[in-house]
Amino acid sequence: MPVPGDPQLISSRVGVVGAGQLARMMGEVAHDVGVTVSVLALNEDDSAVATADHVVIGDPSDRAAFVELARDVDVVTFDHELVDLELLDVLAREGVILRPGPASLRYAVDKAYQRVQFAEHGLPVPRFIVVDSRNDPALHAFLDSVAVPPVVKVARGGYDGRGVFFPDQVGDVAALVESLDTVVVVEERLELIGEVAQLLVRACDGEVAHYPLVTTVQSDGMCVEVRFPSQFPELAAEAAVLGHTVADLVGAIGIIAIELFVTESGLVINEVALRPHNTGHWTIEGAATDQFSNHLRAVSGQRLGSTEPVVAHAVMVNVVGADEAAMPAAGRAISGAFVHDYGKTWRPGRKLGHVTAVDDDAERARVTAWAGALAYGTRTREAT
Repeated sequence: MPVPGDPQLISSRVGVVGAGQLARMMGEVAHDVGVTVSVLALNEDDSAVATADHVVIGDPSDRAAFVELARDVDVVTFDHELVDLELLDVLAREGVILRPGPASLRYAVDKAYQRVQFAEHGLPVPRFIVVDSRNDPALHAFLDSVAVPPVVKVARGGYDGRGVFFPDQVGDVAALVESLDTVVVVEERLELIGEVAQLLVRACDGEVAHYPLVTTVQSDGMCVEVRFPSQFPELAAEAAVLGHTVADLVGAIGIIAIELFVTESGLVINEVALRPHNTGHWTIEGAATDQFSNHLRAVSGQRLGSTEPVVAHAVMVNVVGADEAAMPAAGRAISGAFVHDYGKTWRPGRKLGHVTAVDDDAERARVTAWAGALAYGTRTREAT
């Protein structure tokens, strides 16, 4: 087992599959943690191209492009889940070091596999079934047992709200399953008190550190706001224990983000990501070591940095493209607003950046973050 921090084992050249905003923010801190970053980008104007040391243009499912990336780096990590697990298995057997590896990534890539494994290990998940046809007897039995329309999720290919459907009527589910024409997870729609997220980081030797619990606010399937500290402090210990259990089961190296439902019966797992995550952006200003630095530390074989908060309150607001072009400079003009622009071409509905504010007072932090995001030009409106 590698010992984090051993100079002979540190991988100083990190490749990232994907060149979105997460890879961009990895590139922004890479040199501070002693590594260089190469990205596999689909296009020359992808977000992370501006901060990467080296760029390979190609599709992550294209073996030749992946091999070109892997040839000049020591370790490969990821900024999204849209990967070919079968290709990754082959490359791993050929000696490409992947962190997280294919076995771990399957928990994030394949929601059906994730749900089945978590349930078998006694982890709290919504009641669910996995089906691929409207004619599956299990589907009809499940639909007969629910009082409200369930949630339908494609097993592969969807994340950040994509591939998740909320039928209006129970009677609509069978037709939806048929139209999707793939393996889906059909799960009970829960009555929620709120939503929280637990972020952890796991090192090469299995050491796990967790960040403080945060509250998340969703709109149209997308996270619009993150609040530290969480409004559910009584759940912090439960979330940390659950997070460490998931981290040990999944065995991933790097950041592990767990989105959780708060229900009357306790915490229930919603989604899991094995990469830096939107709910951890507040750590850039709010923690001793931000999630991007710790992800790179972990995958490169270094010791983990402290996950302790360094502020009393932090609020992060996502900026989503509205009908008019965004103006990041206007956001920066708001005193106390930390504006992170992703360098993307403006498009309505596109995630363009985020704004964070920190303060000794929770409400002041929230007001400042939203003022910055609205000045920047987000289409979302302040959550309640």
